[in-house]
Amino acid sequence: MKIGIIVAMDKELQQLQQVFAGMDVRIDKCGIGKVNAALGAQRMISEFRPDCIISSGCAGGNGDDIEVQDVVVSSELAYHDVYCGTAVDHGTQYGQVQGLPARFKADAYLLRKSEELRMAIEADASLATHHFSLHSGLIVTGDWFVDSQEKMREIVGHFPEAKAVDMESAAIAHTCYINKVPFISFRVISDVPLRDNKAQQYHDFWSQVADRSFHVTRSFVERI
Repeated sequence: MKIGIIVAMDKELQQLQQVFAGMDVRIDKCGIGKVNAALGAQRMISEFRPDCIISSGCAGGNGDDIEVQDVVVSSELAYHDVYCGTAVDHGTQYGQVQGLPARFKADAYLLRKSEELRMAIEADASLATHHFSLHSGLIVTGDWFVDSQEKMREIVGHFPEAKAVDMESAAIAHTCYINKVPFISFRVISDVPLRDNKAQQYHDFWSQVADRSFHVTRSFVERI
């Protein structure tokens, strides 16, 4: 299987290049934000023609059960900063681009493999390099770095069930949906904004625990 992984930032790229050293996996950096993510995904599809694409890197977490260094796997994805209004179509939901799904579903096979990994980790702690939990659920995306509790409250006001917030995954899912390429997002939680103060958790993540956080992504890839 030809596997493509897309990340947004140099520091995510460096972490994953170390984790996947020696494996036949293509890892591309797209840049931050939805447009960069969509362009990067289309470039990977056109040049590499992968059998599946994984959006990786870090994300902000949401929920009482989410902790820094946990991993959130997308069961579905949506935009948190898209609103098309009701002037033309009263059926379009908040976060939905008219004519497209309200939520982009992760590939069923990839989601099933992530669930197998979750059960394996729970059964055998040696599979984990550090204490963390694997969650599946909604990931929401927007061109908005969440560095305050006020911003996060606005997002979860529309999507209270969201497990993670990032700036790329839904745009990559959107591109994969159009190109009919299986997709999943596999995001390490770098901070939980509703429990954070001025993004301090985010900065601590990169200075203290990031180098232990991405090995679970390799365990997932090895299963598919």
